[in-house]
Amino acid sequence: MEKNKKYAIYRTIMIVAIAMFVTFMVTSISLYTYFINNPIVLASKFSNAKKISNKLEKYRDIIEEYYLGNIDEEKLEEGAIKGYIEGLGDPYTEYISKEEMEDYLSDTMGNFVGIGIYMVQNTEKDRIQVLATIKDGPAEKAGIQAGDLIISVDGIEYKADDMTTASNNIKGQEGTKVKVEILRGSETLEFDITRAKVKVNPVEGKVLSDNIGYISFTSFDETTSDDFKSKFEELNKQGIKSLIIDLRNNGGGIVDEALEIADFIADKDSVLLYEVDKNNEETIKKATKDPIINMPVILLTNENTASASEILAGALKDLGKAEIVGTKTYGKGVIQQILKLSDGSGLKVTIEEYQTPNRNKINKVGIEPDENVELPENIENTFNIEESKDTQLQKAIEILK
Repeated sequence: MEKNKKYAIYRTIMIVAIAMFVTFMVTSISLYTYFINNPIVLASKFSNAKKISNKLEKYRDIIEEYYLGNIDEEKLEEGAIKGYIEGLGDPYTEYISKEEMEDYLSDTMGNFVGIGIYMVQNTEKDRIQVLATIKDGPAEKAGIQAGDLIISVDGIEYKADDMTTASNNIKGQEGTKVKVEILRGSETLEFDITRAKVKVNPVEGKVLSDNIGYISFTSFDETTSDDFKSKFEELNKQGIKSLIIDLRNNGGGIVDEALEIADFIADKDSVLLYEVDKNNEETIKKATKDPIINMPVILLTNENTASASEILAGALKDLGKAEIVGTKTYGKGVIQQILKLSDGSGLKVTIEEYQTPNRNKINKVGIEPDENVELPENIENTFNIEESKDTQLQKAIEILK
């Protein structure tokens, strides 16, 4: 997750790759002071760096002597960095190439050129699954549906672990076409879709029966909290007496946006979040304003409720400001920050673990709902359910009545 509001990132919830790089200009003074006072550490770090360098040199010599094909120096360097980072074994730390960085930041800000879908890894079927389509986006207009499994993009087949590569290939220049082959049930379908500029993650809302407000969104982007506030105020003018916030299939995003929404509901000066770094130093996030939402609130969650959405759910649950209905959340309780290097590439690196106001850890644990409600077994597409068949939503309505 993304601590810095400008550069912190989304979504991905679930992509493997990792590392920790910092530029010399950013760290030279602090490293100099530290290493002068810790000569043993300095010697050890230089020794390890030399070992890696020597080993790579040996492999380089072998490649030059025996490899039949052409050598692409840039690809070799990128591969070495990615491999080094993957060695950390952290699914959330990720090397971002110079070419990918612009798209990464565009996604975080809430706008990008593509077809307008959110994706997750379906490890059971080893495919990339469409989590949701963006309203009025090219994919929705073409007929792609939540739950579809992506088989190939422009004739190239992709498995679950290829999600980053597939995502990059789905994106492209505005006005160009991309061919997406999907599996829906037992049926294989092909779509020729024209890429367009897409507004990511619109905050949607409506008034349900008994003056119950309903707001949903699938990630926390740069304007989510402002959009949420506007939508709530719109519903409030229509006379709502209670509110359902649907966080199902919300993969997270910018932490500050989740905290801002919590601030709309929690009492001023309430602790919303503890952030703990590798040195066990804490940053405490508190509500800074008087609440604007003073009515019963229910949060809907499921196994795809992750990261920033778990921060919001954990804070409101612990503070007694909301009841949770649905199933246990995903369990991503760590925060990422993007560090941009001087060459234009960057690193999304895990820097902190978060804890709820009651000091509960969420990473690899998740948040248990107050009311555990499963969807009916005969629901084929859990990403797009008819309101009448949505047992989780109906239970929330029942409680609020």
